[in-house]
Amino acid sequence: MPDRSSGGVPADGTPGRHGQMGADPRRWKALTVCLIAGFVTWLDISIVNVALPSIRVALDAPPSALQWVVSGYAFAFGLLLVPAGRFGDTHGRRNVFLFGAALFTLASAAAGAAPESSWLITARVVQGAAAGVIAPQVTGLIQQLFQGAERGRAFGLLGATMSISTAVGPLLGGLLIQFSGQREGWRHVLHVSIPISLIAMILAYRYIPGRPAGKRQRESMDPVGVLLLAAGVLLLILPLVEGRAWPGQGKWLLILAGAVVLTGFVGWEHWYGKRHDPIVDLSLFRRGSYALGTLLALLYFGGFTAIFFIITQYLQEGLHYSALRAGWVSAAFALGSALSAALGGRVVVRFGRPLVVFGLVLVTLGLGATEPATRLVSGQNAAWAIAAPLFVAGVGNGLIVSPNQTLTLSAVPVAEAGVAGGMLQMGQRIGASVGIAAVGSAHGIYAASFQQALLVNIMFVLAALAAGVADVFVERRAVRRPG
Repeated sequence: MPDRSSGGVPADGTPGRHGQMGADPRRWKALTVCLIAGFVTWLDISIVNVALPSIRVALDAPPSALQWVVSGYAFAFGLLLVPAGRFGDTHGRRNVFLFGAALFTLASAAAGAAPESSWLITARVVQGAAAGVIAPQVTGLIQQLFQGAERGRAFGLLGATMSISTAVGPLLGGLLIQFSGQREGWRHVLHVSIPISLIAMILAYRYIPGRPAGKRQRESMDPVGVLLLAAGVLLLILPLVEGRAWPGQGKWLLILAGAVVLTGFVGWEHWYGKRHDPIVDLSLFRRGSYALGTLLALLYFGGFTAIFFIITQYLQEGLHYSALRAGWVSAAFALGSALSAALGGRVVVRFGRPLVVFGLVLVTLGLGATEPATRLVSGQNAAWAIAAPLFVAGVGNGLIVSPNQTLTLSAVPVAEAGVAGGMLQMGQRIGASVGIAAVGSAHGIYAASFQQALLVNIMFVLAALAAGVADVFVERRAVRRPG
């Protein structure tokens, strides 16, 4: 019989096979909690985009501060994923989930009450860190509670939830600003996650399994590795975010310094990993599909997350759309993602990585058609022209996020699910923060800069496509290899 202390999962953490005893009967209810948490943490990435013009006026915030409101969240989100994933693996995912949700709620309240921009940036960084605590518990629980085809469906639902929440965020934010007013509506945008987080906490306490009895706890959390990773990524982001505020060309040397620090981080992890448990388990990258899948996620999210940042800014500041009308444009992407994401989760085992490659082709075509559409149909009709290619990109997105996650984690042992999932999502979030910083460094937010930023998005997606194609060839070569 399963150990009930672990919520129906055997004490070694291995879930029962689909349709057999040992599978936790509460797994679908636990998944519902995970989907709620995934929705709210990803919602806060994009919902703030339509509020940026209101924040700029209300808090007299400079352009670099507005970028930090978005990229600071993504940066902290990515940084906490791996240590939080490890902590959840060894100390129980439910308690870590509850802590992260409580911190997220408090940070959301602080962000909405911000009297000036530095307060808001700090609150958003803490909010992102809390999201980084929650996210690896979600992926770890799916790995723990589901197996085989069920796991693919669970990741498909998670992917659909993340895609929809990211795309619906601007629309929901526009509605809140429309009904609450331009001056103070942005505060309601930042407060909307509070009741959702409270509901997730209540349900998590009831349905998420506790820690299996007698599970070993690791002693070190590799603080040096965390600091080196944070410093390296921060050095990469700083000149992109502050490019217009810092005169001269010397600032670009920070990118070189960031590369040096990240090289030192890899060396430290290699040395530290021989003696303790490092923040990044480099041995996981010896699995070709995991390494390429993580690289694909990093590159794709560098383009995907920034799409809504530049489009909503262009429509509001460049074409003087209301926050609500700008938010409606993202609904086309959300619809496309919703139609394809659940399907992608169901058929990923059958089609494998070529499904992800096909999705990347669709996203490339959709984004490639977006800029010409704005030139063919300008002014107040531009939103309708943008909606069609964004729908195509949304369909592609639904075939990328959850299928890539399923394939990338397919060969990872359940005991390492939190760490491996955290590293994968860390790649996504670091890619997102770098991508937002890169498109935000374009001078101005009108026609020419919109075209430039969109081109940056497309380059990120094309690089992800190259990683996906490489993985297809690696996989086929491994299949042909004898023995």
